[in-house]
Amino acid sequence: MTSTLWHGFADMGAVSSSGPFAIARGSGVHIWDTDDNKYIDSTAGLWFTNVGHGRTEIADAVARQLGTLAHYSGFGDVAPAVTIELAERLGGIAPIADSKVFFTSGGSDSIDTAAKLARRYWHEKGRPDKTLIIGRTKAYHGMHVAGTALSGLPPNREGYGTLMADAATVEWDDAKSLLGLLERVGPDSVAAFFCEPVIGAGGIYLPPEGYLTEVRQICRDHDVLFVADEVVTGFGRIGGSWFASQRFDLQPDMMATAKGLTSGYVPMGAVFVAPHIAEPFFSGGVWWRHGYTYGGHAGAAAAAMANLDIIEREGLLDEARRLESDLLTALSPLAEHAVVSEVRSGIGAVAAVQLADPAQGPAAVTALRRHGVSGRAAGAGALQISPAFVMTTEQTHELAQRMSDGLDELV
Repeated sequence: MTSTLWHGFADMGAVSSSGPFAIARGSGVHIWDTDDNKYIDSTAGLWFTNVGHGRTEIADAVARQLGTLAHYSGFGDVAPAVTIELAERLGGIAPIADSKVFFTSGGSDSIDTAAKLARRYWHEKGRPDKTLIIGRTKAYHGMHVAGTALSGLPPNREGYGTLMADAATVEWDDAKSLLGLLERVGPDSVAAFFCEPVIGAGGIYLPPEGYLTEVRQICRDHDVLFVADEVVTGFGRIGGSWFASQRFDLQPDMMATAKGLTSGYVPMGAVFVAPHIAEPFFSGGVWWRHGYTYGGHAGAAAAAMANLDIIEREGLLDEARRLESDLLTALSPLAEHAVVSEVRSGIGAVAAVQLADPAQGPAAVTALRRHGVSGRAAGAGALQISPAFVMTTEQTHELAQRMSDGLDELV
């Protein structure tokens, strides 16, 4: 059937031929399609439904806010009261004390905001030549201009020409690659290094032992801002802490977030800015001419407040840490499956089942649906596992069994 909706990251010829996979409702870790077939949601939507589907508490909070004040511009000295309240609350859980919070509409906005702020910061510090931004191979940083230029996934950059001339990429797992680039181009030309603590959409790759500590120190030693891309890992997904930056003691200069901020109930993003980066803009007389109409949207802020309430009340940071061991136990046997090359897990509610033949990714996703699992293939044939934190131990084993049954179809 012909599709009017143009899906993101899709072969629309194939979608138009087969028809869309239409989701009707969700509850907890499950979703149902329009034919009332039930599936385990193995990806929490797209990394974001941290508290699970069907949380009417969040919906009710949004409805109350929309009925009072839907939104108002956050430009100048104006802001909705709930947005101010949320910023204060987020400041209290930030990886660095006294951080400022700049709201965006989502993860791609947050990355572009951090890229612009890094350059503008150096301009204000009298070093306007520090403009180069650096990303890593396999990394995904959203699909705005800066995020696309930073992408370590060549297909995501293909066909757009040169979006930003002063963007570069280093190896994702080799700190010496970053150091070598800095030595070649000179640190006086480099504004910031963007780093996903756990690589997400590029295939779910855990950081090599000691890597994050080493690149963080390299950035300090060479006066390069360290930007933690926690769009995926933020708000508990890494387990035990609100952010991976806390678990790995990264002390970022900036941190880009979105997804888990509202558990995906309403679009919203936020950039956390360490006090020394904010200082030139808070000392008076400097305008940063940047912002979004819906940045800090009042309805989204209400959703975020309710979402944070649930995470705290139900101890979901600890539940994500429990999933770290549960997923490792349940999924590890899949490494022996005939079509699987390895299982990557062991940090929070994040894992991947790597297909030996990446080309089988689309077929695997379809096969899993026939066995009651809704998922996706990320990177080069990595089946993404990033469930809601409310997934039980029993459900992790059910997920693994259903995946095994689905993968049997590919043998």
